[in-house]
Order: sequence, then C-alpha cells, then structure tokens
Amino acid sequence: GLEMPPAIRVTLIPNADADARAVPDWIVGLAFGDRDIVIFPERVLSYPYASIESVVRHEVAHLALNARAAGRPLPRWFHEGVATSVDAGWRTAAQLQLLVTMLRRPDTAALTRLFVSDSPSDTQHAYLLSALLVHHVRERYGAAAPGAIARRVASGTAFAEAFAAESGVTPDRAAAEAWAGYRRWTEWVPAVTSPSTAWAVIVLLALAAFVAQRRRRLRRRRQWDEEDPQPGLG
Repeated sequence: GLEMPPAIRVTLIPNADADARAVPDWIVGLAFGDRDIVIFPERVLSYPYASIESVVRHEVAHLALNARAAGRPLPRWFHEGVATSVDAGWRTAAQLQLLVTMLRRPDTAALTRLFVSDSPSDTQHAYLLSALLVHHVRERYGAAAPGAIARRVASGTAFAEAFAAESGVTPDRAAAEAWAGYRRWTEWVPAVTSPSTAWAVIVLLALAAFVAQRRRRLRRRRQWDEEDPQPGLG
C-alpha cells in the first residue's frame, strides 16, 4: 500500500562528526519528510538493523509512509512497526528474539512510552512489539492495510478512526489480538521441553537464522561485485 519516493537523498555521517555526536548513539538512521535519509553506518550493530541495506529499507519505508500520509503525524509505533515489518530481516531472527524478550503485553500507549525510554532494552522491546503488531495487521487485514490507513490520515481522519475503518477494530484491540496470537504460536516450546532445553532450542534457532542471514548478505555482495567489477569508477 506504499510507493517508493520518486527521489531519495542519503547522507552517511561518521561517528567522529559533530553532527553524529549530537544524536543519541542508539540511533542508526533518520528519515526526514519524503526524501531525505541520514545514516550513521558505524552504528549498524543490532536489531532491527543487521546491515546498511536493512537500514536503507527501514528508512525508505518511513519516507513512503510520510508521503502517503501527506506529512500528517502517525504514531511512532505504527511508523516503526511498518518500517521494521517490511524489512526481510524481521521474519525469522526477529521472531526468535521476540520469544526471548516478550515479557509484557502493553497497549499502544505503553508501547509508545517504550520508544522514549532511556533504556536500550525498552527500545528493543518497542521495535519488536511494534513489528509484531504491524505484521499481525498486514497478515489479518491485508498487506496494503498500513498504506490505506495512512491514506485516510492524509485526508484528515484521525489515526485511530482510520485504523478502525480499515481493520474493523481499535489499535488496542489489534494489539491484544497480536499478543494472543503470538503467545499461542510459542506455547509449544515450554509444553514439550524442559526450560533449559527450550532456551537451548531458541539459541540454536537464533544462531541458525543469523548464519543464514549472513550467507544471504555475502551472496548478495558477491553478486554486486560481479555486476560492478570496478566499483571505484563511474
């Protein structure tokens, strides 16, 4: 339900730059309006960003949302959930991380508060839960639902009303459904294994997902090198 911006300007800023020092070190990328992206490449370390490519996809989703909503404000959890859920890195590795970190089932107001917390753990919780919530919305109400919601907001409809018009439920009801659905998905782990074995399975699956993701990125980079054998020219 979103379209690529017609033009995107990306600025890379090293950590030693004064502009980078003015931005909290947990921030990896920023999107402004419907065109500009700023990335701090030395900060690409952990979820939701596993690579520069992942950061670009994430921030482009923010630009597309801004454009679809005609610059009108959207909740932080919705913005970050859409940007994270459309990134291919969300599906396996992030679901396993969420299995470890999902210790609470907040409503959307509490989820928004997690984003402004000074705790890196709270911030990671916020990204994971937002991604799960938007992933649930896209699965339940259609992949284009986020764009349709943003389009209604662009016409002047309040976000909660736009969300309900496209999904038939309130944002908090959708959150409750997402948490319940995810808990059902994970109930088999403690049911069929001991606690220690369950954690071992989770760790092994997470490692396997990480190795697979690394291999995909290496194959992609080799393909780029083959397509552009002289990257310093032209």
